[in-house]
Amino acid sequence: MQFVIINNYDYYSAVVSKMELDMVNAKNGMDYCDTEEEERTNFYNIIAAFKCYRTNSYGQINHKEAYLNSLPANHQEMLFKYRDHLQKIRYCIDQNHKVIKNIIQDADCLFHNETDNVRQTQQITVPPKVRFQDVHKVQITLKQIFRDWSAEGHMEREQCYKPIIDEITDFFNPHKCKIEDVKVLIPGAGLGRLIYEIAYRGYYCEGNEFSLFMLIASNFVLNRCVIENQCTFYPWVHQYVNNLSGSNQIEAITFPDVSPTKFPPKGTMNMVAGDFLQVYRDADYWDCVATCFFIDCANNIIEFVEVIYNILKPGGIWVNLGPLLYHFSDVASENSIEPSYEDLIVIIRSKNKTDVVTKYAQNPTSMHQSEYKSIYLVCQKPNLFD
Repeated sequence: MQFVIINNYDYYSAVVSKMELDMVNAKNGMDYCDTEEEERTNFYNIIAAFKCYRTNSYGQINHKEAYLNSLPANHQEMLFKYRDHLQKIRYCIDQNHKVIKNIIQDADCLFHNETDNVRQTQQITVPPKVRFQDVHKVQITLKQIFRDWSAEGHMEREQCYKPIIDEITDFFNPHKCKIEDVKVLIPGAGLGRLIYEIAYRGYYCEGNEFSLFMLIASNFVLNRCVIENQCTFYPWVHQYVNNLSGSNQIEAITFPDVSPTKFPPKGTMNMVAGDFLQVYRDADYWDCVATCFFIDCANNIIEFVEVIYNILKPGGIWVNLGPLLYHFSDVASENSIEPSYEDLIVIIRSKNKTDVVTKYAQNPTSMHQSEYKSIYLVCQKPNLFD
């Protein structure tokens, strides 16, 4: 299996339905009732993490204030501005909490109809658990909104999304083909900005996302934000270090910079929930698969490559941009392999480029700046008669 070198909505209508989940679970030999119960429990744990955002955030502030109050009186006097700053952080947390309440307002209807949801809510007997990693993921979700849907995140989107969009529009030239028939898949779609940009240009674009944090937040932006800059939030309020000024930590950001409901895409745009490896099994179906900061999310990256190759039509292309962070590398409970770029390029013959500078949800005002030197790959599946 090798690629060959080439030269250079309701937008949630396609979220996996109960019937589709039945089909996915049946294919994997899984008992639907057990899986459904686990999925429902996980869903409500995540909703609980969103709901506890303010309480958990206040806990941090309370701890800092308690320590501040224990300092010698002359130290406290020197830090009077810092004490005032902590109160400003409370205000920012309150504003984030209001945004989060809107984000999760209809989240429990994402995957089920109203009657079914009421029935399932009544069945819940175990109180939701708020896990530390889920609290942290709520904060990450706010940073993702900055990256995907704020004017200030434009630079990151230019670094990460524009090369992919340019490659697609160059290969599937709107003047040379019917782009509404060109099917583009975006695994690891996150908050949906790349899907929107491709569909807005007229292509058929489907996103796939596994994280409920991303699915819940993207549903709000794609379907509930009716005007530009509808919401104000504070994505850096939990960054207590490397601040030149207190104002950097409490900088207000508005979103979305463009409203998908006010400016709907010209092409079809869908989002499918689920595990990429389980959901996408139809061979020779997609004209293009585009991955951005995604392939290193696998336990075994070769599985991702094989699935992408299988689902592409002969002559179709895979466009990839991102690092090799290998998310499971340091997780004790997970298996992981971490091939180098040199290892991968033997397996994936492609037009490729290294050292593509990309940032990811980075606070522009922070004293600490990090960036990836990402790899950029463009691969084409051979035609049947090549």
